[in-house]
Amino acid sequence: MRYLFSLSLLFLSMLVNAQNFDPVQWTYSLTEIGDSEYMLEFEAAIDEGWTVYSQYNSDEGPVPTSINFESDGVSKIGDSEELGHRKSVMDNIFGIEVTKFLSDEPFIIRQRLGLEKGQSMITGYLTYMTCDDEKCLPPTDVEFSFNVNNLGQTDNDQDIDMLLDPVEWDFEIKDLGDGSFELIFVAQIEDNWTVYSLYTEDNGPFPTSIYYENSEDFELVGEATEDGKKKEGPDPLFDNVNVIKYLSDKDFSIKQIIKNPKKKQINGYISYMTCDDEKCLSPTDVEFIFDPQKMLAGEAITMSPSNPFDDLAIVDQRIGSIIETYANPIGDCIGGEETEDRGLPMSFLFGFLGGLLALLTPCVFPMIPLTVSFFTKDTKRKGWVNGLIYALSIIVIYVALGLVLTAAFGPEALNRLSTNWIANTLFFIIFVVFAFSFFGYYEITLPSSWSTKSDSMADKGGIIGIFFMAFTLALVSFSCTGPIIGSAIVSAASNAVGPSVVMLGFAIALALPFGLFAAFPAWLNTLPQSGGWMNSVKVVLGFLELALAFKFLSVADMTNHWSFLKYELFMGIWVVLFALLSLYFFGIIKFPHDSPIKRLGIMRLSFALLTTAFTVYLATGFLSNEKTGNYNSLGVLSGLAPPAHYNFFKPSGEVDESIKSVYPSYTMCANNIPCFKDYYEGLDYAKKENKMVFLDFTGFGCVNCRKVEEHIWVSEEIRHKLSNESVLISLYVDDDKKLTEPKVSQRDKSKKMRNVGNKWADFQIVNFEQNSQPLYVMMTPNEEVIAKPRGYRQNEGIEEYNAYMECGLNTFKNLK
Repeated sequence: MRYLFSLSLLFLSMLVNAQNFDPVQWTYSLTEIGDSEYMLEFEAAIDEGWTVYSQYNSDEGPVPTSINFESDGVSKIGDSEELGHRKSVMDNIFGIEVTKFLSDEPFIIRQRLGLEKGQSMITGYLTYMTCDDEKCLPPTDVEFSFNVNNLGQTDNDQDIDMLLDPVEWDFEIKDLGDGSFELIFVAQIEDNWTVYSLYTEDNGPFPTSIYYENSEDFELVGEATEDGKKKEGPDPLFDNVNVIKYLSDKDFSIKQIIKNPKKKQINGYISYMTCDDEKCLSPTDVEFIFDPQKMLAGEAITMSPSNPFDDLAIVDQRIGSIIETYANPIGDCIGGEETEDRGLPMSFLFGFLGGLLALLTPCVFPMIPLTVSFFTKDTKRKGWVNGLIYALSIIVIYVALGLVLTAAFGPEALNRLSTNWIANTLFFIIFVVFAFSFFGYYEITLPSSWSTKSDSMADKGGIIGIFFMAFTLALVSFSCTGPIIGSAIVSAASNAVGPSVVMLGFAIALALPFGLFAAFPAWLNTLPQSGGWMNSVKVVLGFLELALAFKFLSVADMTNHWSFLKYELFMGIWVVLFALLSLYFFGIIKFPHDSPIKRLGIMRLSFALLTTAFTVYLATGFLSNEKTGNYNSLGVLSGLAPPAHYNFFKPSGEVDESIKSVYPSYTMCANNIPCFKDYYEGLDYAKKENKMVFLDFTGFGCVNCRKVEEHIWVSEEIRHKLSNESVLISLYVDDDKKLTEPKVSQRDKSKKMRNVGNKWADFQIVNFEQNSQPLYVMMTPNEEVIAKPRGYRQNEGIEEYNAYMECGLNTFKNLK
C-alpha cells in the first residue's frame, strides 16, 4: 500500500517542486580514442542531499538515467561505465530497491561510441531523474551535440557549425516537346564549400541523391547529367577515398529528363552533403515540386523548399502578413475574440462542487459537529469569531497549495501537461489508485508524524492554534479529500492560474459549514446522523474516479497514436462502469466497508433508477449518425469520450486520392470533413484552388474542441462551408509524432521542438499570441487574416457560428 501511495503522490511532488530546484549540473565531452571510435563522458555535480538514479534500474521505480541519440550512424560499443558514490538501497519514495549515486562524489558516465564513415555529427540528449529524501523532480533532458571534425573547438563554436547553411537550391522545368520535360536542380554554393556528385563512391561522403515520391507516374529518360566546377581525387576528410565533388566557383546543376507525366505534379526531395576543407555538415533534405501542366499553361513557376521549417536548425515561423492583419483584419466580421472566457468560472465551480462532495465523506462530515461544539463552548461571539478564523484558515491552506502550483509553471507548461501522454498515463494510474481506495480495499494516508506535529501546534491556542487545527483537518482527512483535490487540480491543468482558482472553490465549499454552524450553532440539529450512507458516497466517488481515469488514458492514446482506446471501447467501459454502479445502488454488489442493506430506501432507489437511466443513455452513443456517418456523439460526454470519428468499426470516408498523392497530410477529420494536418500543404492547396483558409488550432486532449466539432460542425450548413467553400487546416498542438529532426524556435532558443505538436504550438504563439485551443482563424491564401479569430464560447450556437463563417466567406469573395 505504501508503494501505491508513493505513486499517487509522486507526481504531485514533481509539480510542486519542478521549477524551484536545479540540484544537478551536467558537463560533457567527446574524445577520439581510435579509428571512428569515441569516448562520450558525462559528469554530474549533485547538490548535497540529492541523488541521481543509475541507468541500470528497472522501469518499475524511478526513471533510469539514459543516453539517447538523434543523429544517424552512431552506435554504442558495450555498456556504459558508471563512476561515483554508488548505493543500492530500499528507496523510501518508491518502495523498491534502487541503485543511485550520492552527492559527495561526481557521478560520471562513460560510453564508447562507433561512428559510420561519412558521418560527422553526434547529437542527442541525456535523460535523468533526481530526488532527495522527500521529493522528486520530473525527468529532465540535457542536450548535447558534437562535430567530430571540430573536437578542439568550444561548444559555442560547434553550435555555430550546426547552423551553417552554405548551399541554396533552386528548381526549374523546361518543356522539350513530345511529352518530355527537363527537370533542373541548381545549387548555389558559398565560397570554400563543396557538394558531392551523384556518382561519387558510396564508401566516402554521402552522395547527392534525388528521390521521387511518385516515380510510378512518369518515365525517367537516361541518367541525370551534372554541370559545374568539377574536381575528382582523394579526399583527406574521408581517409583519402576517391571522390567527385563540385566547387563554389560555379553553380552546380543537375538535369534529368522525364517523359509522359501522368499526374499534375512531380514531387520529392534532393539529399546532399556539403563540406569545406576542415568539416562536413550532416546530410540535408530539400523538398521540390514540379508542375508540368502549369508550365504548359504559361504560368510562372517558382520552386523552393516547401516550408521554412524543413531546412533550418533555428526556425522562425512568424509570417509578417498574418501578424499585421491579425492586429487589423481586412474584414469587418464580428463574433471573433471579444468573447467571454468561462474557463476560470467553470474551474471555480468544479472545485466548489468537489468541496461539497468532500463534506459528505466519513473523513470530514463527523468533524463538523465536533469542531463547532469546541468553538461554541465559549461565549457566542468568541465562538463565532473562532469559527470564522478556522474557516478562513482552511481557505488559506488550500489556496496556498494552488498558488504553489501556479507559481511553479509558466503559461505553456500546464497546457502541455494536460495533453502530454506521460502525464496523462500517470493521471490514469493515480485515478485508478484513488478509485480503489474509495472502494475500501486500502486507505491512502499521509505519514502520521505530520498530523501529530500539526496537532501539537494546535494546542498552543490563539489564532496560530486555530490555524493548525485547520491544518490538522486537512492532513487527517486526506484519505477522502486527496483524490478529490487531485481530480480538481488535473481538471484545471490547461490554465496557468487554474489550480489556484479550483482550490479556492474547493476551500470555500469545505470551510463554509464550519463558519456557518459556528455562527448559528442551532443549525447543527438539522444535520443527518453519520452512518453507512457516507461510505456509499465514497463508493460513488470511486466509480466516478474510475470512469474519469479512462479519459486521461484516452488522451495519451490519441496524442501518442497508440490507437487502442477508440470510441467503441471507451464507451463500452463507461456503460459497464455505470451498470455496475446501478447494481451497487440496488444492493446486488457490495464493497468491503458496506453495511448490510435490509431494504432500499426512497433515496437509494431513486439513485439506482437515475443511474440505470444514465446507463441506457450512454448505450445510445452506439447509434449511428446519418449526417456524419459516425456514431451518435453524446452531449454530456463532449470532451470526455474520444471523438466519434476515432473508432474501430466505422472508418472515415475516402479522400480524393489525386489530392492525397500530392499532399500526404490530407485526410478526413471530425464528422468526415476533409482537412489538411499540415499548414503549408493546406495553404498551397488553397492557393491553387483560390479558396478561403479556415485554420483550426486543436488538440487530441482539447475538451472544448470536441464540443464544437460534435455540436456545431454537425450542421449541414457548417459542414458544407468547411468541406466545399473553404480549405480546413487542423493543426494538433499536442501531437506527439516525432519530427524528422529536432528544431529550435527563434522565440525560445532554450527548448527544442521534437514533435509535430511543438511545431504547431510554436506557430500559433508567434503568429496569434495565443496558446489556448480551440482557435479558429479565417484567412486568404495570401495569409491575410479576414476576421478576428474565434475561440470557444460556453453557449455556442450553430446560428452564430454560421453567421461568422458566412461573413468571412463573403469578405473573401468580394476580395476575389
